[in-house]
Amino acid sequence: MRRKDREMNRDFALYVADKCEYATMAMTDEKGLPYCVPVTIVRKGEYIYFHSAKEGRKIDILRENPSVCISCVGDTYRTPDRFTTEFESAIIFGEAYEVTEDGEKTEALRLLCLRHTPSNMDAFDSSIEKSLFRTGVWKVKIREITGKRKKYDKAGKEMKYGRME
Repeated sequence: MRRKDREMNRDFALYVADKCEYATMAMTDEKGLPYCVPVTIVRKGEYIYFHSAKEGRKIDILRENPSVCISCVGDTYRTPDRFTTEFESAIIFGEAYEVTEDGEKTEALRLLCLRHTPSNMDAFDSSIEKSLFRTGVWKVKIREITGKRKKYDKAGKEMKYGRME
């Protein structure tokens, strides 16, 4: 990371990953070209889970080259008087694995739904019965995670070196 003064610790990076609305996952296809897609994620321990269709370009790429980079953005705030934006972010490097066991798939989908659609959990079990067979679930083993933040305190001074307030 070039701006070491904005680097945050691992716990902060996990916090950002845990609260981001969605993430962007980058991969490299068979021709060496980048391919990037938005994904809805949830973390359990050292794994990031996401759901997907069972086929398509993303799946083809992941099966050929499971190395991924996931970008998560937490809170942002424009500060036009400084011509900048306050932000918090996390970058995750890891390998993607298809989840094939129904119990783990169901648990991952439950965690995704609890995080992103908690008010609709009464329909979860019936949805699983109807759709589990056609829903793909993948997990990314976190190999490396970094966090970064640009934020100003009330006095207008940038909060550097992991300073929290």
